[in-house]
Amino acid sequence: MFVKILAFFTLIYCSMFNYNLAAKTLDEIKQRGHLQCGVSQSLLGFSYRENGVWSGLDVDICRAIAVAIFNNADQVKFTPLSTNDRFTSLQNKTIDILSRNTTWTYSRDTTLGIIFTNVTYYDGQGFMVPKKLGINTLADLANKTICVRGGTTSAENISDYFGAKKIPYKLMTFEYSDREVLAAYHTGDCQVYSGDRASLAAQREKLKDPNENLILTEVISKEPLGPAVRQDDQHWINLVRWVIYGLIAAEEYGISKDNIKQFDNSTDPQIRFFLGLTGDVGTPLGLDRTFMRNIISSVGNYGEIFERNVGANSKLKLPRGLNHLWSANGLMYSPPFN
Repeated sequence: MFVKILAFFTLIYCSMFNYNLAAKTLDEIKQRGHLQCGVSQSLLGFSYRENGVWSGLDVDICRAIAVAIFNNADQVKFTPLSTNDRFTSLQNKTIDILSRNTTWTYSRDTTLGIIFTNVTYYDGQGFMVPKKLGINTLADLANKTICVRGGTTSAENISDYFGAKKIPYKLMTFEYSDREVLAAYHTGDCQVYSGDRASLAAQREKLKDPNENLILTEVISKEPLGPAVRQDDQHWINLVRWVIYGLIAAEEYGISKDNIKQFDNSTDPQIRFFLGLTGDVGTPLGLDRTFMRNIISSVGNYGEIFERNVGANSKLKLPRGLNHLWSANGLMYSPPFN
């Protein structure tokens, strides 16, 4: 018994010691009074500003982290970033977190001094075409001009796939903004618009007649999208990672924004620990023990965030597909909170 008690207090001491050594980012955010979040310039469903208010899946991830820190979803400021300046803004500490529909790749994760924490949306690169062209498969794209956004993985993916399939094509790359790509597609300078399928769905909504444009069912890549932070603060990495895991775990437990009060009397020890009813889930992260309860009460669980921004309750109405929970044949999965 003595050995167990000693081991317990040693663990607590080490956790607090490591927290004090590595909590620099969190301390800076608290002193500043708000989280600084880098988002896309304008992408419906992910980070979109209307009447001065930001909304979207990527935005809600940042709001959840703000709730974890301040118990206030409004204590976050959003910096719209292009594909060309998103990584440098994170590296030079202009932002604390990049939550901007960004693909997690080997080179980005190992050469830029940043680290991706979680996947918040599983996507794949697709192709949008005008229905009047009668294009239904990727083979039909032979000799067509394809528009893509510069600074992304799209051009390289096209080169790899079409080269391997020996499908001839022409490529137009635009470096400044998605508006350039959409304008070229709209005027017919290119017959094909390529990018992540969720992004294509968002861009299609900006066209005069969205229903006259088809997003092909075929995909040519894996595009796991998620937030990234700098590699120099393991504590901050852990905080962001476990907040997002908490959103997924909440859906696994069946805890939502509407029913959370019903779990006050839960007898499930994992749920009681998760919600801060017993133990102290927050201390290792430097957070309040009820941080997950606060988050769910404010922004909901992952499923709620998905459906209102990109799913059935949104303009995009994208199917969950791979973004279902693992228990529903999807890929969303949280390690256990114990």
